Amino acid sequence: MDIATIAALVMLIGTVFFLIIGTPISISVGISSFLAMLMILPFSGAVVTSSQRIFVGLDSFALLAIPFFILAGNIMNSGGIALRLINLSKIVSGCFPGSLAQTNTVANMLFGSISGSGVASAAAVGGIMSPIQKKENYDPKFSAAVNIASAPTGMLIPPSNTLIVYATVAGSVSVSALFMAGYVPGILWGVGVMIVAGFIAKRRGYIHKNTMEFKEIFRVLLDSIPSLSLIFIVIGGILGGIFTATEASAIAVVYSLFLSFCYKNLSVKQLPKIFLDTAKMSAIVIFMLATSSIMSWVMAFTQIPSIIANSLLSITDNPIFILLIINIVLLFVGTFMDPTPAVLIFTPIFLPICMNLGMDPVHFGILLVFNLSLGTITPPVGPILFTGCKVANIEIEDVVKMLLPFFLIIFIILMLATYIPSISMFVPKLMGLV
Repeated sequence: MDIATIAALVMLIGTVFFLIIGTPISISVGISSFLAMLMILPFSGAVVTSSQRIFVGLDSFALLAIPFFILAGNIMNSGGIALRLINLSKIVSGCFPGSLAQTNTVANMLFGSISGSGVASAAAVGGIMSPIQKKENYDPKFSAAVNIASAPTGMLIPPSNTLIVYATVAGSVSVSALFMAGYVPGILWGVGVMIVAGFIAKRRGYIHKNTMEFKEIFRVLLDSIPSLSLIFIVIGGILGGIFTATEASAIAVVYSLFLSFCYKNLSVKQLPKIFLDTAKMSAIVIFMLATSSIMSWVMAFTQIPSIIANSLLSITDNPIFILLIINIVLLFVGTFMDPTPAVLIFTPIFLPICMNLGMDPVHFGILLVFNLSLGTITPPVGPILFTGCKVANIEIEDVVKMLLPFFLIIFIILMLATYIPSISMFVPKLMGLV
């Protein structure tokens, strides 16, 4: 057994061991990667190389967008923006069966597209909608399931921190192209949830419809314009070449802060806690990026991606089956690993394979994030699943069964997005981004 193989085994076994004993993912990856590097280099060389890789992994202007978008999402969560988007959603979804559940879905899509966080959407929108649906005699399990199933749409509909992380790891992949590619799959996910929610609502007799007079509709539309404007400012500015994704994230912070103060839902006293929460969340992501860059070096040296690619091709050379296997692996990984570390670890493994099959890196990025987003609502780790249950004050085991039909429709949309490239690539091609 050569040194490269031994190093790869040390890294793999070490990572699994540290995860089993409860070590945080970032530390598990960092320690196991360093131990593997010791199999290849002397101690001093391993220390120097690890330090260099950490610096190189974080030396990216695009990564500044992550803490800014996290901060913008936290400000929106406290600033009354979610409530105005929910009111707007009532106009859009009031004519469908189970209008309150449909409102929840549309609001998650809108708020998620602005905040870029599925967890923030589940907490903000679910926290407002759950009591309202309970008053209308909606089953709390059904309400929670709809909220949980629709919250991850914000991880695909831009701006998305996960897509920014992927663009950084993948190399020369345009953030703008990824943002545009996420629109159709993200909207299809939301529409799929609405269809299932509508069938269940009709069967259960949740036929309440939201009826607003024209004067009230006009007032709600007028009130929601400033919040919706953030989408056009951020995405329009990026596409128009006015500013980069990183600069757009800073603008999102300033605009959401200004808007929240104007709405009088945010006070200066709340800002220290918001900044602290943002710092904690950002530190987790950034530290994970730093340690994973060591793992990337070890992977490249030991040729793990090539080994896995050859193993897959030895099973089958049919692109349909290879993509199916990749989807299954990513779905499995997403059930116990957060999206950010999963993107960092599996992008260098699966991206070369998919590119050899003729898949565009932008298309693969959407496939990857779609799979991992689905993992956020599945046990045992799913952060959105836990958040949605906590907001609704129900047990996880009570809502999982209710989620099954939503899982089915989302999986069907995933397969369509996998095997029909135009679902992801149509908009970026139309915009001339790819």
